[in-house]
Parts: sequence; structure tokens; C-alpha cells
Amino acid sequence: ASLAPVARAPAGLAGRGRVPRGARLRSPVALALVGAGSCLLARSFVGGSLGVSTGTGRGSRLPAMALVGAGSCLLARSFVGGALGVSAGTGRGARVARAVFGGPPAGRDTPIPDAPAPDATHFLTGNPMYPPWPAGMEEAMFGMGCFWCSENLYMAKEGIYSSQVGYAGGDINNPSYQDVCTGMSGHNEVVRIVYDPKVITYGDLLKVFWERHDPTTKNQQGGDRGTQYRSGIYYYTEAQKQLAEATRDKYQSELEATKAAGGRKISTEIVPAPTFFYAEGYHQQYDAKPGSRRYCGLSPTGATLPA
Repeated sequence: ASLAPVARAPAGLAGRGRVPRGARLRSPVALALVGAGSCLLARSFVGGSLGVSTGTGRGSRLPAMALVGAGSCLLARSFVGGALGVSAGTGRGARVARAVFGGPPAGRDTPIPDAPAPDATHFLTGNPMYPPWPAGMEEAMFGMGCFWCSENLYMAKEGIYSSQVGYAGGDINNPSYQDVCTGMSGHNEVVRIVYDPKVITYGDLLKVFWERHDPTTKNQQGGDRGTQYRSGIYYYTEAQKQLAEATRDKYQSELEATKAAGGRKISTEIVPAPTFFYAEGYHQQYDAKPGSRRYCGLSPTGATLPA
């Protein structure tokens, strides 16, 4: 996901890593510096440092500043682990990132300052955002592109007690959004779902997972590129693992039969659930909040999961 509301680039731009005409600086380091600075400046006015999230207040009165920041942020992403698909601290983009930011992110020992407060409640359900959960509740964790979009698919369904977006599967503790966007922390944008299996089953959740994104495009959903957009199922029990693998095989067969994904193979990682680190509060239940920017970078194949 990206910073509201300037975070997302048009699919045709970010998806191919293009640099807008007139913004092609000779030095990629200089370009990254301009982009990073303008991105932070934009964030300070649009949904980040000033906490603007509802389209009101000082930040919402500065569209020109936001546009400048959005464009430059996109340019920075194209060199610093984003639009060119740079990952895991390798390649030209990562070298530029190290030159600009002084090395890969180090993480921290405590939760990020912008994480939801310990007593935070879910915007839709009103239930807690932190465990312990009531008896009988179970957890599921998925990565399927932008976590604004993936949480939106689940959070209002009957049987969902709570949901949270965050970062998982990386190399450092308590990463921030900026850490993840360097492309060097290794984290995925994930949604963690707390659900009542008597009302909605894990199989129901998996059906949404397979059908509502493209599991064949590694490190990409639509125009969103980077390791934080990879497809992943992170299981908590052996039963979840077995069902995830069984449905993967069924969905692969359906893709081959329908040619829905152009012959591509599923690249979804199915691994034990890693530590979940809460994303910033303004990312939580983003699509449900007034003033949110309607965005969905998910790119479904059109195939359905056989029963």
C-alpha cells in the first residue's frame, strides 16, 4: 500500500517503471534524493506526519504539493526498490538506496510510533485490534498485493471478528512503511484476519484469496511492483497448510484449463506464519474510512476455484 492519497501510480507508469518526461535527471542518486525528499514532504501534508486521513484540514488544501510529492515519490520508487522490482538489497536500485539512505533499514526494538494504540478498535466491527482474541476465534494471514485492497476484501464479511494490516516475512523487527518501501527489508504487505470458523471457514477465505488477485505474477499486482506485493499464504496450523496446498493445486489446474493466466504458474509462497508487525494506524481499514482514496491494485485472473 502507499501513502494516502498520493501513494499509487497509474498502472501503466509504475508497472513498467517509467520515469515521467521532463523528470529524467542524469544521476539516479540525485533523482532518488529529489524523490525521497518530495515524498516525505507530500506525506507530511497528505495522511502521514500530520495525520490527515479524511480529506479535511490543512493537508487536503494542498493538492499541488501532493501532486509534486506523488510524482517525485514515484521517481524515487523506480530507483529505490519499487517500480523496477528491486528486491532483497540487490541490483541498481538497491545500490542507489544505500547511497541515498546509508544502507538497508535496521528496524527497531519497539513498535513503530505510528502503530495502532494498544486499545485501538476495528473501524467496522468495533472489536479490539490486538490479542488476546475471544475463545473459538482463529487467525489467517495473506499477502496478495496492496494491503488496503486485501483487507477490504475481508473486513466486512460476516464472521470476521477483526482484521489488521501489517508487515511480515522480512529480515528486521518492527519495520515502518518507509523501511518496507526501500525493497531491502524483505517484508510483505499482509492482512491478518481474526475469524469465527463456525460462521466463515478457512476454505471460504482461501476462495477469496485465489479469485481476487493474480497469484502468478511474482512480486507484482497490476501496477504495484516490489517484494512487498508478493503472493503469500502464511499458515498457523497444519490443517491450514494442507488446505492451502490443496486449493493451490486445484486453482492451478483451473488456470491451465481456462488459460486465464496466459500459461503462467502460481508463484504463491505457502509458509508458516511469520511474526506480524502492525502497519501504521492510517493504513488500518483504510478503504472503510471517510475520505479514503478508492484504489485497488489487485489484478484477478478471472478464474474461479473449483469446489
